[in-house]
Amino acid sequence: MLTKLFIQFFKFGCFTFGGGWSIVAQMKELYVDREKTLTSEELLDLTSIGRSLPGTMIGNIAMFYGHRIAGFWGGIACVVGMIAMPMLILMLITGFYTAFQNNLWVASAMRGVRTAVAPIILSALMGLIKSAFKISPCIIVAVLMFVLYFYFRVNCFWLVIIGAFLGLLICEFYERVKKIDVTV
Repeated sequence: MLTKLFIQFFKFGCFTFGGGWSIVAQMKELYVDREKTLTSEELLDLTSIGRSLPGTMIGNIAMFYGHRIAGFWGGIACVVGMIAMPMLILMLITGFYTAFQNNLWVASAMRGVRTAVAPIILSALMGLIKSAFKISPCIIVAVLMFVLYFYFRVNCFWLVIIGAFLGLLICEFYERVKKIDVTV
């Protein structure tokens, strides 16, 4: 199992262009759509927690997923697998940075990679949005969080706390008043 996790996250790490969100898209395709070892909601939960903790979002997600599947060493296998290829590439590029810096071919290739990454990130985002808004009041919470973040510069920590509190209130209302089970 550890070898399998390492190889899967090594493959993810080979295509990390665009940051952690491109890996979330790959995880959704593999673990939610194909293997069914995660639901969209669980991936959204992992992403939310991974984003709100210190460190890199995708490193946190890899550790959580690996731990869930194979315990502590599963988490380590996922993280090491994910960072192995980018670290090798970074070491190579660092050694030849001045040669790559002004190379027209390298600059053109990176421009092409950036345009390819945008739809990958967008597909991950759309999947997460669909699973986040199972009940309509969540849309209001999302708009509120957007306004608080972009217009009032509220710290992400407080957005997570406020979002969790409002989520609890919404679920309590739906379960008590509307008699609807809204658990994931």
